[in-house]
Amino acid sequence: MPHESRTAVPGLGPHTPTPFRVVIGLAMGPAVALGLARFAYALLLPAMRAQLGWSFAEAGAMNTANAAGYLAGALVAAPIGQRLGDKRVFALSLLLTALAVGATGLTGRFGVLLALRLAAGFTGALAFVIGAGLTAAAAAGGSESRAATLLGVYFAGAGIGITASALAVPALLDSVGWRGGWFVLGALALGGTGLAGIALRHSPEPSHPAERTARGAGSARLMAWPLLAYGLFGAGYIAYATFIIAYLRSGEHFSALAVTRFWSLLGLASVVAAFAWGPILARLKGGPGIAATLSGVTIGAALPLLWSRPAGASLSAVVFGGSFLAVVTAVTAFARRAVEPQAWTAAIGALTVAFGLGQCVGPLLSGALADGAGGVAAGLWLSVGILAVAALAALFQGEPANP
Repeated sequence: MPHESRTAVPGLGPHTPTPFRVVIGLAMGPAVALGLARFAYALLLPAMRAQLGWSFAEAGAMNTANAAGYLAGALVAAPIGQRLGDKRVFALSLLLTALAVGATGLTGRFGVLLALRLAAGFTGALAFVIGAGLTAAAAAGGSESRAATLLGVYFAGAGIGITASALAVPALLDSVGWRGGWFVLGALALGGTGLAGIALRHSPEPSHPAERTARGAGSARLMAWPLLAYGLFGAGYIAYATFIIAYLRSGEHFSALAVTRFWSLLGLASVVAAFAWGPILARLKGGPGIAATLSGVTIGAALPLLWSRPAGASLSAVVFGGSFLAVVTAVTAFARRAVEPQAWTAAIGALTVAFGLGQCVGPLLSGALADGAGGVAAGLWLSVGILAVAALAALFQGEPANP
């Protein structure tokens, strides 16, 4: 490999570009915090709902609890990382998330399950936000295209978790039940935590400012439209992620094998898309880049409702899977350009708070609609409408001047 020269980065000092493999290891953060701790719940929801006698609103409350914990974690991630060290908090948070995921299979009590989902959301947010800050630091000193691609790879870790859960869980549900499914997810999460720990040895520790800079203090104002769009995205996408499997299984000819194929396709599409969207987002900056990714999510969420055939579900998995993590990449790439390097983790935390607020509301609204006459399709249509509004809101954001 040719020698890469050091580059001076404002606020970070001389910087040697971090090896690509390190970011792949850091991507185990989203793999555990999102792919396994949150999204994989959709695979187990039908069995849990049938055995535990839940309504759709109660089923949605589980992801609302996870989102509430995620919101709380996002609020405190930056100061905790600054006080205790980002790399230390990242590793410990992933470990605690993995333990909470595995422990979910130990009980069927609604209140205890809510508490475990809350805990997994809190520690998962710490890992996700701080891991994004570590990746932003790792991308410093390179080109815009490289930075966008590295961020895309980090967030695509959620797709790795989705794919792993798709291959491991549905085929085992008939033999191990939903409890065993959570144990399998916990084991996968522990494995991901170990890989992340190896990567941390070669990851740079982000610097933190002694006090908020003028640009960092004004980050909320600079990112008003992305904050709104990202909050709406959180409310809209979570209904699809929570209830799409239940919707597909309610129809005919959608077996456990079909679930595996669908969920695997969604996860793989999100991983591949990390490389496809990176160069695009490096050129399509500001609100249009965020709006483009949100438009893809909206179309993907609507497809299975408009085309209720296996081919429609597969196309939905490709379009939704290929876009929803790109939204996270787009808003994070925007934050890197909107604020000073020392404020990256704080800005990502602010965006994650908006995202978390949306996620708290989305499952409850969609679940309540699903319990009505319209069924689960009504809740999914609500998510499509919210996502469309999010795409429109993003268009109002211009590109900020470089800090």
